Amino acid sequence: MRYVEANGVRISAVGLGCWQFGSRDWGYGKDYASTTAVELVHAALDLGVNLIDTAEVYARGVSETIVGRALVGRRDDAFVATKLLPVMPTAGRVEEHARLSALRLGIDRIDLYQIHWPNPTVPLSRQMEGMRRVLQSGLVAHAGVSNFSAKRWAAAEAELGAPILTNQVQYSLLWRSPDARNVPHAQANDRIVIAYSPLAKGLLGGRYDTEHLPTGPARSMDSLCLPENVERAMPVIHAVRRIAETYDATPSQVALAWLLSHPNVVAIPGASSLDQLRRNIEAADLELKPDDLEELTSESDRFERVSPPAMARSWFRNRRSRSAR
Repeated sequence: MRYVEANGVRISAVGLGCWQFGSRDWGYGKDYASTTAVELVHAALDLGVNLIDTAEVYARGVSETIVGRALVGRRDDAFVATKLLPVMPTAGRVEEHARLSALRLGIDRIDLYQIHWPNPTVPLSRQMEGMRRVLQSGLVAHAGVSNFSAKRWAAAEAELGAPILTNQVQYSLLWRSPDARNVPHAQANDRIVIAYSPLAKGLLGGRYDTEHLPTGPARSMDSLCLPENVERAMPVIHAVRRIAETYDATPSQVALAWLLSHPNVVAIPGASSLDQLRRNIEAADLELKPDDLEELTSESDRFERVSPPAMARSWFRNRRSRSAR
């Protein structure tokens, strides 16, 4: 396993995302939650992964509880990250929810506590006051944010008066917005970008195309998985598949390796099986040639995702055009 170091913290380049644990959104069932999920955490730790990421909103606390069960006897092996759902993230709420997350996780100290989404209705000063309290009390070791712009990330750190180690954002070959500011901010300030959905909900795994679309609420409700966007993404997917063959690797490994070629970036793919987990972890040691990195980046640059509102406008324009004929 390769590790990324920033601000004195050492985190595995590939972590384990635990949104699937106990969640109906992924449709993995009760057996997955009761047995496979715990086995995945144990196997990840055995293979050198230390970043285990969950959130209080995942299955309404069930994911944290499953992670806690898996950590019994393995606490020292894990860098445990969880997230606060910022419905009303006042200072008191931040403290209260951190205590509840630690209780569900069965740990005395949360290694990384993140605000899950920006909340513009509550001043950052109040949110960071709560974060300051849990840091000073020792309940939390490091502060983080999620889905923040680089500007808001810096503003939150200024309010906290202490490092905000990480920003967890959507980032993949099919979602490149962090390239513009968040990744450069992390690289310039000894911070880390945690990439979620690094395989674009499985699209970059090479299994899907316009004839075989992703299923399950977590995937089918994502506009990226709409037929028009899948069709637009096919040149990227074809490039990932072709390059994977030259390395005797999987498309997922190539997509992760491209992401991990960026300094100060780690990824937290989920896993449905032990075999998938092992393949994800092996991607940390896959070094792509410069020409292959350039090809993937170029294909990604050409990908233009269409939003549902834009699709709706196009549909209405086409309908009016047909009606006028």
